[in-house]
Amino acid sequence: MANATLIGIDLGKHCIFRAGRARVQAWRKKMTCKQLYVCLATCPGSVIAMEACAGAHWLARKCQSYGHQVRLIAPQFVRPFVKGNKTDFADAEAICEAASRPSMRFVAVKTAEQQTLLAFHRVRESLVGERTATSNQIHAFLLEFGISLPVGALAITRLPVLLDDPANALPPAIVALLLRFASALRTVEPRNH
Repeated sequence: MANATLIGIDLGKHCIFRAGRARVQAWRKKMTCKQLYVCLATCPGSVIAMEACAGAHWLARKCQSYGHQVRLIAPQFVRPFVKGNKTDFADAEAICEAASRPSMRFVAVKTAEQQTLLAFHRVRESLVGERTATSNQIHAFLLEFGISLPVGALAITRLPVLLDDPANALPPAIVALLLRFASALRTVEPRNH
């Protein structure tokens, strides 16, 4: 990689495609993670292009520590440059082609702190969705037995009292199921951290 100006990496199978100044393929090679790190650490500063996917931000920070300039590209902007069948090498070549376009928009490399914060946001979003689904299921099961609860989480908190009410006369199996859902609902309650 002595005189490479652009290196495209497809992270799926750790395939590397290297393009020279004239956008001609210099070489292509499949590497393990360890081989890739050694290769990038020893080659002179180049432009490294990758799709912005799982692991890309970590590898981008590692490449920057080796003195490389990193360009992350959203996958939807790489797809139009894939020639022929989708293979790892075709993807790496398409990444190089996309990165060489002057009008290409790149994704900023995220810091470890930014990635951590995003992980917390994703988990919270997932918990909110799980809480909503569980609450909706409780409401639906109660409607099957003619019990209509008001909308909202407050109504669900009164569920144990509602289930103990002899006027509702729910079968013991559905009571046990609803109590299990109510317990699950408490465990998925998102916390403000």
